[in-house]
Amino acid sequence: MSVDNDLLLLLKSSGIGDGEPDLGAKLMNAFLHVLYDGGRLPARIICMNSGIFLTTEGSPVLDIMKKFAESGSEVLSCGTCLDYFGRADKLLVGKPGNMKDTVASMLSFKQVLAP
Repeated sequence: MSVDNDLLLLLKSSGIGDGEPDLGAKLMNAFLHVLYDGGRLPARIICMNSGIFLTTEGSPVLDIMKKFAESGSEVLSCGTCLDYFGRADKLLVGKPGNMKDTVASMLSFKQVLAP
């Protein structure tokens, strides 16, 4: 398992796609597990908008998000988003970030992955 210092994972939603929310959640779960099992871990994971539900209490993918963090991926959840959804005190993986972190990351990482 190695952290790829050129890879940023941007999670803009708690699911993948615009269709059925249950299907989107299943796809996100599968995506995160396949990415982790692939052994090429992103150096940073940024969760924005409803993506913050992946790192907070009640997340269906909390275990895999913890594995990313424990394996060396830095996990940031949008502080504005945490406040908006009333979840700032429910963050369980990583730490709060801000738009400055997000923009700087998107400009500096060679590869941005956003499912």
